[in-house]
Amino acid sequence: MRSSYFKMVRLSIVLVYLVILAGAVVRMTGSGMGCPDWPKCFGYYIPPTDSEQLRWQPEKNYKKGQVIIRDQSLRVANKDFRTGTEYQPDEWSPYTRHDYAIFNAAHTWTEFINRLLGALAGLATLVMAILSFSFRKKRVAITIISWIVVLTMGFQAWLGATVVFSVLETAKITFHMIMALFIVGLLIYLLLASSETKGRTSTGFRTLQLLAGALLLTLIQIVLGTQVRQFVDGQIDVYGDNARHLWLSQPQWTYYIHRSFSVVILLWNIYLAYHLAKRQLQLPAFKWVLGLLLLEIAVGITMQYRQFPFGTQAIHLFLAALIFGLQTYLLIAGWYGRKILKTL
Repeated sequence: MRSSYFKMVRLSIVLVYLVILAGAVVRMTGSGMGCPDWPKCFGYYIPPTDSEQLRWQPEKNYKKGQVIIRDQSLRVANKDFRTGTEYQPDEWSPYTRHDYAIFNAAHTWTEFINRLLGALAGLATLVMAILSFSFRKKRVAITIISWIVVLTMGFQAWLGATVVFSVLETAKITFHMIMALFIVGLLIYLLLASSETKGRTSTGFRTLQLLAGALLLTLIQIVLGTQVRQFVDGQIDVYGDNARHLWLSQPQWTYYIHRSFSVVILLWNIYLAYHLAKRQLQLPAFKWVLGLLLLEIAVGITMQYRQFPFGTQAIHLFLAALIFGLQTYLLIAGWYGRKILKTL
């Protein structure tokens, strides 16, 4: 059972990262309101594919909670009923969470896939938590943290609902992202804690300090990046998608900090590489950190000077999440003296 638990932890990490990638795509494509209600999508478990499905129709059966768009607003069915030949207002109630009532099939299905992946990740962590009972006698911390992950996934789902109900309030989106990274950190800890790898890798306190500093700098940069993304979203609303060259025409101070901070992060990690080489510490995962960091900077430069090619915004965020995960892995592995990479 412990072997199955370890495999489920790895699966959970993969699925959470897929959710992060899907969320980045949702943000990039402006699909956050593709499903204006929660947990269903326009009142359906499987969302509509055509606007005709959201128009009131005569002689049609409707289920309680089903949604239509009428007079540029959402209407929710009060009960199960069959319509007559004319629209009856008393059969419907206005949707009160917000006044957003636009259907775009591409946006709807992009957001729906994001939610579906989130549900699969939640299910995987639940199975993981059930399997964690095999550790309850000798390593109860694994069981406790596994169930904390489940609770955190539930909180993350609720937070996702509040993001929709707030019509994509920026502060909530940022917190939503930070919570996803927190879940990644917990899962990486469980991956290492449940590993059957033998042996120790002595990293030293100075190395741990440098690793912790690198992780903290990455987290700060991610938060700054969400603020820049907020500004870019506002510019898109002003200039439109066809004027990408104007999105950074008058950047805010957060953009300059975010851009300059990448140099600080790069220099910190170069020094860390020098420190590891000097101490002859073999941390193969750190080479991935450096490689992904260079790629991340290259994507950022591409977005600025090539006017945000399609997909680069999602890739930029996903790379940052991967770097955060690897740095978390290195820090925890170094702290507990685990052999690096043997658990992956």
